[in-house]
Amino acid sequence: MHFFAVILAVVAAIGITTSTIFLALTIAGACKFFREAARQKRFAESLTDDQLPFVSLLKPMHGLEPQLEENFESFFLVDYPRYEVIFACDHEDDPAIAVANRVRARHPQIPAQIVVNGEPPWPNRQDFALYSAAQAAKSDILVTSDSDVIVTRNYLREVVPPMLDSKNGALTCVYRGLATGGFWSLMDAIGMSVEMTAGVLVANLLEGMKFALSPTLVLNRQAHESMGGYTATGYYFSHDFIIGNRIAKNGYNVVLSRHAIAHVVPHMGFKKMWQHLVRWAAGTRRSRPLGHLGTGLIFSVPYGILALVAGCLLGHPGIGAAVFAWSIVNRMIESLLVGWGITHDPPCLYRPWLYPIRDLIGFAVWVASYTSTQLAWRERSFELLSDGRISVHGSKPGDVAPR
Repeated sequence: MHFFAVILAVVAAIGITTSTIFLALTIAGACKFFREAARQKRFAESLTDDQLPFVSLLKPMHGLEPQLEENFESFFLVDYPRYEVIFACDHEDDPAIAVANRVRARHPQIPAQIVVNGEPPWPNRQDFALYSAAQAAKSDILVTSDSDVIVTRNYLREVVPPMLDSKNGALTCVYRGLATGGFWSLMDAIGMSVEMTAGVLVANLLEGMKFALSPTLVLNRQAHESMGGYTATGYYFSHDFIIGNRIAKNGYNVVLSRHAIAHVVPHMGFKKMWQHLVRWAAGTRRSRPLGHLGTGLIFSVPYGILALVAGCLLGHPGIGAAVFAWSIVNRMIESLLVGWGITHDPPCLYRPWLYPIRDLIGFAVWVASYTSTQLAWRERSFELLSDGRISVHGSKPGDVAPR
């Protein structure tokens, strides 16, 4: 028993040390973010409306989602001189089309169209919808975003200006989760606001942006085509990561925007939340295997619990309790700094004690990401392959994905 307790203590010490180092890196990453945001703001404010380019907003859609009409309409209400909106979906009977048409009718001054692209020739349906929308786009600056995000009026004025520099091949944004009901929806949302964003800040600090995030991705068409365009990423689950990574490898900059958008998280139970988190964690494991492995050392609360148990077993409960308390404080600091300071998520400010719970869930998700290659996404099941590609069950890479 004594040997077991010592092992627990050693593991706890390692985990608490690495999670504390990660917090320090997060603070440094936040400082870099604020410096770059200030530069972006000064440049954007120096531009006149005549200097802002015409841009194409690409919106893939698939079925009805919570507050879909509000999400769509937010893109028609942005304060920007010249842009178009292009929706894309698989089939004419998609109920999202009626929603998009209602929004278009209320804003006839904004050029907008709907592209029905038909059955995708590769597994990632969203990727093919973006491909089809890009074919109809008139601009060489493509602003892509998921259907479950909602934006503010300053959205385009903040994400477009950096793309005036031809060296910038892509721009991406951090995002906050916008829970629409239920405790598990809130847990999912807080993870987006804090855990995801902290990882992005540290990656940007240590190596610069070598990837992108799908909720918003602004592309220089030439840079995107240089890495093969959407046809090169249609078989990948984390196609946003692949796009940013390959654009960076081709010598272009991937910019982390100062803008944070809201990602709408539907009401859900524990099972749905768990499946969603494990799905994305498994995708990350395939995209960045070494980085994902190291993620196991950035959590705090699990190691605090181990320290508490080890302290009690070794006759030092006070030390164990102190380490456990620090693990909680560590995550609360991260919630305040990242969740509120960067993504402006109110629950992270008013209820920072929730993030330690989410930290514990995140560790369990990390462990689970190594247990299965089966994914459920958009009512379909996939096999996640070792190189990050996906195949629909019953097909092989290269086959057309069934509905």
